[in-house]
Amino acid sequence: MIVYNHATLTDTDVGISVFRTLIPSARFRRQRSWLHGLIILVALLSGCSKFGGEAPKSAAPPPPLPVTVATMQPTQVPISVEVMAQTEGAKETEVRAQVGGILVKRLYQEGAPVKAGQPMFQIDRKPYEIALAQSRANLAEAKAKVEQAVREEDRLRGLLGKGYISRKDYDDAVSTNAMSQAARQVAEAAVRQAELNLSYTTVVAPVSGISGRAVKSEGSLIATGSGDESLLTTIQQSNPIWVRFSLSESDMARLPGGRLTQQNVTGVELKLPDGSAYPRKGRLNFLASSIDPTLGTQQFRAEFDNPDGVLLPGQFVRTRILVGERDGVFLVPQAAVTQTEQGYLVFLAVDGKVAPRPVQVGPWQGKDWVILSGLQTGDQVIVDNLMKLRPGAPVAPHPPQPAAGVAADGKPAPAAPPAERKG
Repeated sequence: MIVYNHATLTDTDVGISVFRTLIPSARFRRQRSWLHGLIILVALLSGCSKFGGEAPKSAAPPPPLPVTVATMQPTQVPISVEVMAQTEGAKETEVRAQVGGILVKRLYQEGAPVKAGQPMFQIDRKPYEIALAQSRANLAEAKAKVEQAVREEDRLRGLLGKGYISRKDYDDAVSTNAMSQAARQVAEAAVRQAELNLSYTTVVAPVSGISGRAVKSEGSLIATGSGDESLLTTIQQSNPIWVRFSLSESDMARLPGGRLTQQNVTGVELKLPDGSAYPRKGRLNFLASSIDPTLGTQQFRAEFDNPDGVLLPGQFVRTRILVGERDGVFLVPQAAVTQTEQGYLVFLAVDGKVAPRPVQVGPWQGKDWVILSGLQTGDQVIVDNLMKLRPGAPVAPHPPQPAAGVAADGKPAPAAPPAERKG
């Protein structure tokens, strides 16, 4: 740097000054922009030569990636097919009024379980109480006529023996007695009918189950018949409960023999909407004898015990039909199986390096995927760090580590001794 007239001049200014003395002013104006670029280039080259040093050495190879591996051992799994299904009550009964009248009161809680014979509705009793009283009065009159006819027949029988009356008079008395006896029977039947009608005013549950919504409200006029006028509510019997499902021809093709029969089904399982398994197994109690020509499916139905009411009619669940067992397969965690355009594959740890292996998968078994082919006994399948794996990359495999607070044998780890206090 040069100090001139108490002003500080940089190397760039000095260079420009020198060139200005050598180049005419007109040319200087044309070359000034080019000159600035040349000086900047020279400065950059000098900086590179000053700080460049030696060429960088090649980077060290990365250490092997720690991965968890699962050692494959052949096992036995059930052969199954899983489809969507819907529950329904084993019995769905309509509760109807058998006598007409005004609905006075509802005697049950809608949607609550009811037992057979439990009162559910009360229809106005007064008209039927009056009808019963009238029937009983008619019965009393018929009985009185019977007694009178019996006495008359007995009296005329004695007179006939003495010849005081004709045979016709006695026969008329016998006929009168017989008709009075018949009239009494009619009156007795009318009384029983009136008592039955009076009992029908209290509508009871015909079966045990889950009650439905009340169709009629208090104060409604109830009529008899098969239409909606007599329908009061419904009851669905949920213990046992039925599960309806259907299988397509492609589903049944995966089963032994390609068909589903009462003989080859070993059990039916359910998976609830929250993903949990229903604790009780079911049994197949119906299969259609033909294929639906519209849908190309065959209808089936299974029966499950439901004493706690966990399953409700109309609920959508997944059903799993078990048809025998398959040997020599492997179970791999679902997260370790990768799907590509060519199919499914897993990553193995072979001699400390990553080796992809195509596999043929079957159905799920809990949290694992059933591998039908592609693996061998002793293969080490990598189950974590899959996003970081590259074919041929070095890895450091290790067995699964026990969870925190759990020993290697699966039992809770002993508590650590308390630290000693320093005085």
